[in-house]
Amino acid sequence: MKTPTSATSLDRQIAICILLFVSVFLNTAMAQNKDSTIVQQIIKEANENSQLEKLGHELLDVIGPRLTGTPQMKQANDWAVSAYKSWGINARNEQWGQWRGWERGVSHIDLVYPRVRSLEGTQLAWSPGTGGRSIVAETVIIPDLKDSIAFRQWLPMVRGKFVLISMAQPTGRPDENLEQFGLKETVSKIKKERSDQTAAWAARIGKAGLSARGALARAVENAGAAGIVQSNWSQGWGVNKIFGATTKKIPTVDLSLEDYGLLYRLTEAGKKPKISVRADSRELGLVPTFNTIAEIRGTEKPNEYVILSAHFDSWDGASGATDNGTGTLTMMEALRILKKIYPNPKRTILAGHWSSEEQGLNGSRAFVDDHPEIVQNIQAVFNQDNGTGRVVGLSGQGFQHSGEFIPRWLSAAPDSVKARIQTTFPGTPGSGGSDFASFVAAGAPAFSLSSLSWSYGNYTWHTNRDTYDKIIWDDVKNNVILTAILAYMASEDPQTTSREKAELPVNSQTGERAKWPTPRKATRKGGVD
Repeated sequence: MKTPTSATSLDRQIAICILLFVSVFLNTAMAQNKDSTIVQQIIKEANENSQLEKLGHELLDVIGPRLTGTPQMKQANDWAVSAYKSWGINARNEQWGQWRGWERGVSHIDLVYPRVRSLEGTQLAWSPGTGGRSIVAETVIIPDLKDSIAFRQWLPMVRGKFVLISMAQPTGRPDENLEQFGLKETVSKIKKERSDQTAAWAARIGKAGLSARGALARAVENAGAAGIVQSNWSQGWGVNKIFGATTKKIPTVDLSLEDYGLLYRLTEAGKKPKISVRADSRELGLVPTFNTIAEIRGTEKPNEYVILSAHFDSWDGASGATDNGTGTLTMMEALRILKKIYPNPKRTILAGHWSSEEQGLNGSRAFVDDHPEIVQNIQAVFNQDNGTGRVVGLSGQGFQHSGEFIPRWLSAAPDSVKARIQTTFPGTPGSGGSDFASFVAAGAPAFSLSSLSWSYGNYTWHTNRDTYDKIIWDDVKNNVILTAILAYMASEDPQTTSREKAELPVNSQTGERAKWPTPRKATRKGGVD
């Protein structure tokens, strides 16, 4: 039989347990209610007051492409800082290196003999110009010779001529078009012809002893050619990849598949066609390169960081709209919304707009190297860089406990956003491809928000068609909502994310276990020998 004293003590303990339970329940309910309120406000702001199209017009139509080392890249850096400051967000341009300065000018490429036709093409990035004049010259094709000795004997023939260095495609119809309309035997024949010609062209260049990238262009340049003409078809209607030139003294231009094929056939048939090329680009010497960093300072844990990440630079065959204008706009709009809805985050939220990603993740690698105090205190990095499509994939990047905290953050997103996302935990660490890899290599939890294709690989990725009109604004808005919610949840999370690495799989071919990627240094002085 219990004594009155012991009964009173037990009652007191029960009362305390009940109070603790009620307190925890109420605190959890209040936190969930707060989360729900913030999330709903984020969604409302993104849908009813979107600034995406306005920002996209200013960045992609007015400023245009953002090739590292160009005035347009610096103009974009300054524009982003100004936009952030107009929203009450601290922002700065942070120099991390230097790059070969270059500015594209007006260019014309015309067939002038045996008939007149303006050709569709563009000067490659960092290509030498034509000195304010038009160069008119005959065209020649790299011949199929016995060996490198025969090639060296032929080389003097290129003096004063434009040299065609690409294979002529047998058809400009993409595979899906052939398969939709072609007879089975016709499609097989065309595909075999393309494959055989590709192999034969590679063998032709290999026999010249110049299979290494840039070696052929340098040999032709040193032999006194007037310029180089190529065509880097991107497997779709009217699309070519536009990268950088390897020449230092003569212009390099890329022609559309259609016009390159015309010029090739005329040359091959002995018609001795002539083209006129004028390219008014300018060399600007070494110029400083910058990352743009924006910041909403944390109130409770200001020295822990959530980073919204996207590379700012682009190739300049078009406007750099889906690579990576859309990623840039997503992060800018997400941070604008967070500043309005969630102005006092627990952790500091940064937006990092990296330059020279296209030349090897240089901006983000430099940031990782320059800011160990930030990298060692990263809660999460969210990076977007593969087109205009809605996010459909999210990997844990090899972090052992990513399957615990990412679903917790993702749970706050509306079903219309999260239901489309396939997650993989713990996943494997990315070693390249985009800027999240710079952080993963340093052991920081960084994640790629992988998007639906929208034919990104052949139609907009690094092509002459990567323009404003290719953006699917509803999908970008979806990504803004997702990014802002993930950033909010990561900032509020009472737990610090674990950096424990999962045991990586064994390579079935080598029998060796995969290794975690290691940090690589940025190229701090680029575009020069």
